Amino acid sequence: MHDFAPFVPWIGLLLGLLFLSGTFRAGRRWRLVEDLPVSKTTGVFIGLVELKGTAESARPLTSYLAQRPCVHYQWTVEEHWSRTVTETYTDSEGKTQTRSRYESGWTTVADGGELIPFFLRDDCGVILVRPEGAKLEPVQMFSATCSRGDPLYYGRGPAGAIGDSDHCRRFAERGIPQHVMLYVMGQARERQDVVAAEIAHDRHAPLFLISTRSREQVSAGMKWAERGWVFFGLVVAVGGIALGDAIRSVPWEPRRPIYAGAAAGYLATAALLWVWMVFNSLVEVRQRVRQAWSLVEIELKRRHDLIPNLVGLVTGYRDYERQLQSELGRLRGELSATPPGVAGPDYSAVGRTAAAIAERYPELKANASFAALQKSLIETEQRIALARGYFNDIATHYNTRLELVPERFVAGLGRMRPQVLMAANQFERAPVTLELDAPPAAIAAP
Repeated sequence: MHDFAPFVPWIGLLLGLLFLSGTFRAGRRWRLVEDLPVSKTTGVFIGLVELKGTAESARPLTSYLAQRPCVHYQWTVEEHWSRTVTETYTDSEGKTQTRSRYESGWTTVADGGELIPFFLRDDCGVILVRPEGAKLEPVQMFSATCSRGDPLYYGRGPAGAIGDSDHCRRFAERGIPQHVMLYVMGQARERQDVVAAEIAHDRHAPLFLISTRSREQVSAGMKWAERGWVFFGLVVAVGGIALGDAIRSVPWEPRRPIYAGAAAGYLATAALLWVWMVFNSLVEVRQRVRQAWSLVEIELKRRHDLIPNLVGLVTGYRDYERQLQSELGRLRGELSATPPGVAGPDYSAVGRTAAAIAERYPELKANASFAALQKSLIETEQRIALARGYFNDIATHYNTRLELVPERFVAGLGRMRPQVLMAANQFERAPVTLELDAPPAAIAAP
C-alpha cells in the first residue's frame, strides 16, 4: 500500500480535473438556459428558443394505464420474484459445505408508449412541437402495486407468470398529459404549410428539452449541478493529497500550507474556467443577435425579388400614376436595411401599398396572378415581422446581460456594446389561425 501512496495525489488531481470538465459541461447547459429569453409563440422565428405553455392536441392519445388524454406516455409492468438458492463451497479447512442464499427482485414483463406532435399554447397563440429526438421530462401519471386478486393484475398485465413469481406486480406510467404546463427549449424552423414556426429536433442544436418542470426548476437543477461538480472536485483534489499523506503516516500539521495551496489553485482554475465560460456565452448571445439581424435581411431580399413581378403585372394592365411607380421603385431598391442605431435609409412595409393598388383598380384585384402575388407579399411581411420580433427579443436579453454584475466586467474584455432595437416601422403581423390537430400519426415511444 505504501508503494501506491505516491500516486494517490496525482490520481486525486486527475479526478479533480475531470470534475472540472463536468463543471464546464453543466455550466454551459445552465448558461444556455439563462442566455435565452422566453419567447411568446407569436414571436418565434428561426433559431434556438425557449417557450412556456400548455400541451394541446385536438386528437390526444389515451394513456394505457391512467386512461388520461395526453401527448406522450410510457408505461411499465414489473413482476416480483424471490427464491432460495442452495450452493456448495469449500471452507478454509478444505471441507465442502452448503449454504442457502435468499434472492429477490423485480423483472419487467411488459412496457410500451406513444408520442405525437402537439401544439404549445401560451397567452398569445400556439406553435407546433415535433418531440421526436427531444429529452423528455414527463410527470408520474399512474403508480400501483397489486396481487392476482386485483382486476388490474391481468387486466393491464400479461396472462403468463415469470419463474419464481410472488404474484405481485408493480404498474407505473409517466407522460405529458393534455393541458399540462411545459417548458420547451429547442430549435425553431419554418413550417412548410403556413407562415409560422415549429420546434423540432436539430442535430446541431445544443439542447432539445421538453420538461414538465418550470424554467426556474430546470435552471436551478443545472446550477446546483455545476456547483456540485466544483465542490466534489475540490474535495477529491485536496483529499487525494491528504490521503496520500495518511497512507505514508505523514503528519498533517506541517502539510496544511500545501493543502491550502492546492485548494487555492483548484479554485483559481475554476474561476478562470468561469470567466472563459461567461465570455463564450456572451459571444454566443452576440452571434445570435447577428444571426437574428441576418434573418431580417434574408426576408428583405426575398421581398426585393418579388417586387419586379408586381411591377411587371401592374404595368401590363395600364400606365399607372407616377406616384405609384415611384413607390414601387423605392420598395424594389430595399435590398437590405441599415442596422439599428446606424445612420442610413430604413425600410418600410409593402403590404399597405399592395392593398391600395388592389382597391384602386378592381379589375387588377380580380386577376388570379395578382391575388397570388399579393398573398406572397403579405406572407413575406409576416416573415419580416417575425424576424424583427425575434431580433428584438435576443437583443434585449443581450443588452441586459451586458449590464449585470459581474458579467459586465467580463463583457468589457471583449469591448461588447449594447445593441439598438428595431422600431415598429408600420409592420403588422396577421394572426395565424391553426387547427390543433396532430399532423402525423402517433409513433411508438422509444
